[in-house]
Amino acid sequence: MGISIFFSFSLLLLFLLSPETKAAQSRNNNGVYVVYMGAASSTNGSLRDDHAQLLNSLFRRKASALVHTYKHGFSGFAARLSEEEARSVVQKPGVVSVFPDPILKLHTTHSWDFLKYQTSVKIDSLPKTTDSNSSSSDSYDTIIGILDTGIWPEAASFNDDGIGNVPSRWNGTCTAGHNFNSSNCNRKLIGARFYVGDDSETEDQTARDMVGHGTHVASTAAGSTVTGASYYGLATGTAKGGSPGSRIAMYRVCSAEGCLGSAILAAFDYAISDKVDVLSLSLGSPAAFRPDLASDVIAIGAFHAVQNGITVVCSAGNDGPSPATVTNAVPWILTVGATTIDRDFESDVVLGGDKVVKGGGINFSSLQKSPVYPLIHAKSAKKSDADDNAASNCQGDSMEENAVKGKIVVCERTDDYSVYDKRDTVKSLGGLGVVIVDDATRAVAENYKSFPATVVGSKDAEVILSYINSTGNPVATILPTATVTEYKPAPAVAYFSSRGPSYISPNILKPDIAAPGVNILAAWIGNNSEETPEGKEPSLFNVISGTSMACPHVSGVVGTIKSQHSGWSPSAIKSAIMTTASQTNNLKAPITTDLGSVATPYDYGAGEITTEGPSQPGLVYEASINDYLNFLCYIGFDISKIKLISNTVPSDFACPKNPSTEDISNINYPSIAISNFTGTATRNISRTVTYVAEDGETVFTATVEAPSGLDIKVIPDELRFTKTHQKLSYQVIFSRSSASQKTSFGSILWTNGKYKVRSPFVASNEN
Repeated sequence: MGISIFFSFSLLLLFLLSPETKAAQSRNNNGVYVVYMGAASSTNGSLRDDHAQLLNSLFRRKASALVHTYKHGFSGFAARLSEEEARSVVQKPGVVSVFPDPILKLHTTHSWDFLKYQTSVKIDSLPKTTDSNSSSSDSYDTIIGILDTGIWPEAASFNDDGIGNVPSRWNGTCTAGHNFNSSNCNRKLIGARFYVGDDSETEDQTARDMVGHGTHVASTAAGSTVTGASYYGLATGTAKGGSPGSRIAMYRVCSAEGCLGSAILAAFDYAISDKVDVLSLSLGSPAAFRPDLASDVIAIGAFHAVQNGITVVCSAGNDGPSPATVTNAVPWILTVGATTIDRDFESDVVLGGDKVVKGGGINFSSLQKSPVYPLIHAKSAKKSDADDNAASNCQGDSMEENAVKGKIVVCERTDDYSVYDKRDTVKSLGGLGVVIVDDATRAVAENYKSFPATVVGSKDAEVILSYINSTGNPVATILPTATVTEYKPAPAVAYFSSRGPSYISPNILKPDIAAPGVNILAAWIGNNSEETPEGKEPSLFNVISGTSMACPHVSGVVGTIKSQHSGWSPSAIKSAIMTTASQTNNLKAPITTDLGSVATPYDYGAGEITTEGPSQPGLVYEASINDYLNFLCYIGFDISKIKLISNTVPSDFACPKNPSTEDISNINYPSIAISNFTGTATRNISRTVTYVAEDGETVFTATVEAPSGLDIKVIPDELRFTKTHQKLSYQVIFSRSSASQKTSFGSILWTNGKYKVRSPFVASNEN
């Protein structure tokens, strides 16, 4: 169905077919449709005439059908409509698109110190405000908006000690609700709103977090400094957000079941009016659910936020390591993948003879430290009528209870059952503990609470299985988890982190950047007894993983940059972060995936974020309004729809004749991606950089890193700047010495000796 139709009933079919959303499909829609009408008439919240007329015609007699009205940052509404009404509305003047209300999903302290020490760029010292809760009088007071599950305001990470008065420009509010009062806000947590349907339960009518995800994300981005933080003694240290001096505004749009698209749009709409500087979204569509741009609520909301000077940071998704799984991949969003840090939660297996095999995970095992417990491979406990593979993988009803009871069981993981499924199976049969063999999840510390469980890699599993097969009476024990720091190699790209190329277009490189998203300690809700290990009180901190955790790391860095460069545009901030990224780990070797292969820009974009380099990048790539308008042309929007979407279209703007998605490569982006590049024909790409340093006249020289067979020319290869804010352009000519079906990766580095400005590129045969 083409964009010219702008009515996405196909989205509903995709949604219902998506396995990730079946559990929530009973809540989907309820007859609710989103009607998107493009730009708002003004910033004062007044309705466009066509918007007001449409609302009046539809809801004059049934006002209760209206769920949300969007009027601050953009125009439109969400309402309960029949299919016939929805088909009629799409034909009305001023309507860009109509689509069923989708449900998106969540992409679920030491990490900041690791990033700081990983910074390879040698630059001037940052203001001391970056490590404290206070803001100096000459720094900009950044407000970070979080769209998530809400917030636990009593968490120590949201104390406002040493923080000044709320910025006068703040236009938001602290909305009272169930178990949440306006007094729960302070000078740190300056705003809280919630968006739920009018048929929601009373306890859902609140900004209070009952899941934990939003609290964790908010404290990672901008939490105040808290000493003595830990998860039951693990990862002990000082917890702090990336921008502890920034303010937080929480927009609750999610519950445990997911995040309604209509609520997400409502939060974007109000956040624009509230005057936030940064928006952080650790949520998105599943990889199998690919809405077009006219029905992508995050892309729509982010477009209008960026037009209002707000930097939008989003998680890339947790559907890796398969290719083309990255979500939130439009060029105006800063898209974040996940990496590991140099901390491991080690839970070792001790075999007979005190042979130690290192494993990973969080457990509070009460087993003896001596190896005295019988150890078996799950296959040896197979029922007579069960499949060998099912038993080896500890699948339900595949093992004899008598063979498992009182033993530690080694389970393989070559199926789709989770590590928790395997733990629960062994536990239900009376097993004392479980050792799970899985290379992919070894680096991610799953929380098994009090049950002795650990994950080992396949090489370490060979040691365990060899011991079992060569010993008449194999025994073992599983030790409780210990924290290991300075773990190497780190960072590595997490197995779950969604990968490029972008399904929207292979001519835009996504993800943009990677950041810590594995085993991250941050604040948690205070009443979560369900996840509490036996005999312990609920922890005020938790350790979880996901690109959800990576996203607020970047949001925190954005907040810090904004506090020092308040006039920088979202694209300039994005460029500063991407061009100063690191591609090396703590072994001074190239960053790898967690399975050991060298990472590519499809895995981590420009690389691992650094905390200091982005504040002094030297050069930035700034996208103009025409860049994003041209992008809309390239993917199929006509000029009439574009003028509805944006109220800043220049009077002389027109879509290029015969626009092609390959033209997306020429958007002024900090990275370069070209597609359909198989033969020996050349491809010419242009870029413009802005000099943002204040060092006077200087010359930047280009260096190219490219694989053999790919020829790159940069013209000119020197850029001479005479003043700050000067813009200069260059061209990159790609050619191959012979036809190739291989995707090639490389980089272009501009340097003047002090600043290094690196842009990754990918040349692929994707069409």
